[in-house]
Amino acid sequence: MGRLNATFCLLFFIIFNKSSHFAASAALGDTLTAGQTLRDGDTLVSAAGTFALGFFTPYNSVGRRYVGIWYNNISVQNIVWVANRQNPVTSSGGTLTLVPSGTLLITEATSTVLWSAGSKSATNPVARLLDSGDFVVVSEDGEAGSYVWQSFDHPTDKLLPGMKLGWDFVAGLSRNLTAWAGPTDPSPGPYTLFIDPHGDPQLVLAANANWTWRAGPWNGIGFSGGAGETLAGITLGLNFTFISTAQEIYYTFNVYDSSVTSYVVASSAGVAARYAWIDSGTAKASGWNVYWEAPGEPCDFAGVCGAYGVCNPDDVPICSCLQGFTPSDPTSWALKAGSGGCKRRTELDCRNRTDGFVTVSGAKLPDTATATVDMGKGMEECREWCLKNCSCRAYARANISEGGRGCIVWAGDLEDLRIYGDAGQDLYVKVAAADLGSKKRHNYKVLKITSTVFAVTVLGTVIGICIWKQKRKQMQVRAFSDTKPYKIEREGKQEIVELHLYDMHILEAATDHFSIQNKLGEGGFGPVYKGKLDGLDIAVKRLAKTSTQGIDEFKNEVSLIAKLQHRNLVRLLGCCIEGDERMIVYEYMANKSLDAFLFDKNKRFLLDWPTRSRIIIGIVRGLLYLHQDSQFRIIHRDLKASNILLDNEMNPKISDFGMARIFGGDDTEINTRRVVGTYGYMSPEYAMDGVFSLKSDVFSFGVLMLEILSGRKNRGIYLVEHHSNLVGEAWVLWNEGKELEIIDDSIRTSISRVEALKCINLSLLCVQERAQDRPSMSSVFLMLCSDNTLLPNPTQPTFCATKCSHDEDYLTNRRYTSSDDITITKMEGR
Repeated sequence: MGRLNATFCLLFFIIFNKSSHFAASAALGDTLTAGQTLRDGDTLVSAAGTFALGFFTPYNSVGRRYVGIWYNNISVQNIVWVANRQNPVTSSGGTLTLVPSGTLLITEATSTVLWSAGSKSATNPVARLLDSGDFVVVSEDGEAGSYVWQSFDHPTDKLLPGMKLGWDFVAGLSRNLTAWAGPTDPSPGPYTLFIDPHGDPQLVLAANANWTWRAGPWNGIGFSGGAGETLAGITLGLNFTFISTAQEIYYTFNVYDSSVTSYVVASSAGVAARYAWIDSGTAKASGWNVYWEAPGEPCDFAGVCGAYGVCNPDDVPICSCLQGFTPSDPTSWALKAGSGGCKRRTELDCRNRTDGFVTVSGAKLPDTATATVDMGKGMEECREWCLKNCSCRAYARANISEGGRGCIVWAGDLEDLRIYGDAGQDLYVKVAAADLGSKKRHNYKVLKITSTVFAVTVLGTVIGICIWKQKRKQMQVRAFSDTKPYKIEREGKQEIVELHLYDMHILEAATDHFSIQNKLGEGGFGPVYKGKLDGLDIAVKRLAKTSTQGIDEFKNEVSLIAKLQHRNLVRLLGCCIEGDERMIVYEYMANKSLDAFLFDKNKRFLLDWPTRSRIIIGIVRGLLYLHQDSQFRIIHRDLKASNILLDNEMNPKISDFGMARIFGGDDTEINTRRVVGTYGYMSPEYAMDGVFSLKSDVFSFGVLMLEILSGRKNRGIYLVEHHSNLVGEAWVLWNEGKELEIIDDSIRTSISRVEALKCINLSLLCVQERAQDRPSMSSVFLMLCSDNTLLPNPTQPTFCATKCSHDEDYLTNRRYTSSDDITITKMEGR
């Protein structure tokens, strides 16, 4: 009876409150008192003005209102917590109310309760928004600093300073980060960032029940596989804390400098990341900077190389077996599919204790879900215990700070092991004596004698070859001068690059004096010719003498490509600098450029889906190398079908680096007064404002992928009509559930429905209007190569964005009406 009365009183309070003429002031301060209502349009602001709480509508999501918390003093609204993420207010008149019992209620005009939280037995409660971003309910009779309810105990997708990520076993709380379902959909998505409490607790990112990234256990300094977070702590001045007791397990961080604004997020794109706000004094230059993002490279993904396999991103292939192990499935391993893992060459001999250990340095510790930790053991004790225990497979130091202490022991298979070049720790893996490597003296002598004889033989052979080559060279006309340092000035700084410098007359002879028959095509730089040099087919790009912009692009291209080596980037052979002539010599691509096949109705049939899929993956690999795996971070800025060259096996190679820019390690975006590139491929923020970033290349890739799927060119993208360009048409068909109509007729029989839908979805994610909503190339690679990754729904692309012009002529004429210089590159093959 008492429960019925309480329910009746609660409903009466809601109805009475809705029908009353009490109007909440827009200036409510930081507190709601019992019986007070926050209406749609009002906000609570924390005492120092750091955070605000109120109703909001996600970008491009008309008709859905949520109660959330965001940074109040940052111009770009960034939601850090959402109350009613599963039940938005869909009608006008939504309210947030604190009832006298201490319960928070979100209701809509019909008095329907959409969300409730808090206490049911508080005395004179108040709800307050703190400067930490925590929204708390305090009872009058509670202890100072204690709350009957707080939003920090119920995080959504972001971890703020002071918030705990983990478990409170006493209170029965599981504090996890659950990503939004999509960039504009706050409802819970499939990705969750959490602390796995089993074994030695570790930080994990999962898609539903499938682990996608594992940061490993806490080692006293940071997570074993979370070097990015540790480095961010040093850079930003963060203090990390990890607690693991019988009562609770959690991870948290705080900032030493109150001016630093930072958080960790579980993103709808399937990555965990740390962001920090960089205030440069102007709205355009300020923004959220990514300090780390995971998974960010192939070795970050959980279980890539299987049991006893080691992933090393610097190796090709990336998977190898631990010493003493061999591939479980040699056939799959040869095909670079390493998830099957490895098996022992020789079984352990625990009974006779003849086994030993091999040291794996710089390791992210294997999965510790079934490992055990003993903080009282030293490393020597741990080693002896592992030798005696037949189930022990490996051991490592548990805490590497302050001289180290404790040890972790693995009794099961070693899963998800990777190597870092400048991070990680030592792991000691038990192997049979036969796989340790012989240490007997006579074997060493035999090896030494054999090595000496071999070295002398090789040295003699090398000397003989060198003498023969020198004589042969003297008898021939030299095709090029010796490789030597070539000084190039880029952006006011001189750089030294090693290049082959070809003589002009050699290239004239190689191309039959640049005859029209040998001309492959022409771009914004100038014409490209086919040639033959010492039996090798080459491509010679010649700077047009009439070009007013080619010198800078020439210097840029030569200095960049000379430093890049990747199978999906075109290879530079050398250059020619003689008088007014500037030429670049490349490897020749037998099948010319992708557009020559893709947009030719007679040739496109040669590109079946397996071939197109291989081309897409190759382009992604090339961009991933440019963006994160090369010694520089490079933005191409002119990615398009005509700049994708195809070798004789139709393998793609990205070319034309004249527009490329090196991206500084601390840069998130760059603003330029000179916009270069090709309409239809340029991102809106670049074309309209001159702002480019790594996400500019992602946009271009999205357009290119749609062209590969459809076999059609995209026209200028800044148009109002949805159907007036390829991106707009794809978006309309996607929303109508007819997206498969965009697929090229010539591949309909060779592409599955699942593959087609995934690729279209991914293309639309890449061309979203806001750069921060687009996935990184590492995420693109994951989504393309994984059958288990759930893709978020895309938001509307840029063809009808508010920043876009309503007239295509606006962009065409912009070079005459603005100080910015826009260069249009002709889309021709070479």
